[in-house]
Amino acid sequence: MKPVRLSEHALRYAEKRGFSIEEVEAAILNGAWMPAEYGEGRLQCSKEYVFEQEWNRKVYGTKRVKPIFVEEETEIVVVTVYTYYY
Repeated sequence: MKPVRLSEHALRYAEKRGFSIEEVEAAILNGAWMPAEYGEGRLQCSKEYVFEQEWNRKVYGTKRVKPIFVEEETEIVVVTVYTYYY
């Protein structure tokens, strides 16, 4: 597998959206890739994690991490990451 690199934008939002680099890498490594909804050439995948923690003053059982990325010749560049709690 090619190395995964998070863009500055993705890294800037990691704490605010509550995802880790390891979670993003695991989603890309293990998830089914499909075309992203927006952005030609962009791909997406997702992975759910048992969460059972508080996030923004509410307890959630599951966290889904959905990276949006581009596969380049030598690396995978993560453009942004969406995180859903439910």
